[in-house]
Amino acid sequence: MARERTFRTEAVVIRRSDFGEADRLLTLFSHDRGKIRAIAKGARKPQSRKTGHVELFMRSKFLIAEGRDLDIATQAEMVESYARLRDDLVRATYASYAIELLDRFTVDDDPHRDVYELVATTLGTLADGDDPLLAARYYELRLLSLTGFQPRLFNCVSCGEPIQEQDQLFSPDLGGLLCPGCEGADPRAVPISAVAVKVMRYLQTRSWDTVSQLRLRPAVLHEIERIMYDYLTHILERNLKSVDFLHRLRREAELFAAAEPEE
Repeated sequence: MARERTFRTEAVVIRRSDFGEADRLLTLFSHDRGKIRAIAKGARKPQSRKTGHVELFMRSKFLIAEGRDLDIATQAEMVESYARLRDDLVRATYASYAIELLDRFTVDDDPHRDVYELVATTLGTLADGDDPLLAARYYELRLLSLTGFQPRLFNCVSCGEPIQEQDQLFSPDLGGLLCPGCEGADPRAVPISAVAVKVMRYLQTRSWDTVSQLRLRPAVLHEIERIMYDYLTHILERNLKSVDFLHRLRREAELFAAAEPEE
């Protein structure tokens, strides 16, 4: 009988569910193997060495044995817990959004180290940073670039002319900006301000270390959020569950703030 093959990899836990009486079924996004699925045997037992190392969003080092139907995670050692992503509902929702996009834009056993580094950095920023709106917008644009869906922001998608510094139109169907003269190319294109275009270009072409220094008005980030949501749902041909939940959280927070008596 052939001996089981094993490999070590670092990975983020992007999904988990109960399996059998004491196991967990994990979906992992790994540094060198992309998205893989594995059973963590006994992980639900309090005395298991894996307990606490295979929680959602955690980044851990795994020893995995290749099985006939499903791989087996035989060892797990935490690298980064991103604890606040499990303690704060808003942060957790943003992290769920990042993971949902990752899951939609990747396939099994397709390694992409740049995407892995982006995800690890984004989870750390969402856990400890002060501006999840900015981190989410940067993540969207970088993930789209790395997976081949980068929106065209420097030239009109219809006529090809360079985009001028003025209010434009964004076409999710055509995948980028339309200059005012090409409005008829897509009647469903939506307006986008010159400021939002400038910020999106900046996010698309700069590192997070540079982008993180920006201090932007929430209105600009919300405008970009609406543009990106339209584009993402067009590509994926479905709504994003985590976005719907995030919008509900915001509405509840706004209602709560409006109901508070003024001092």
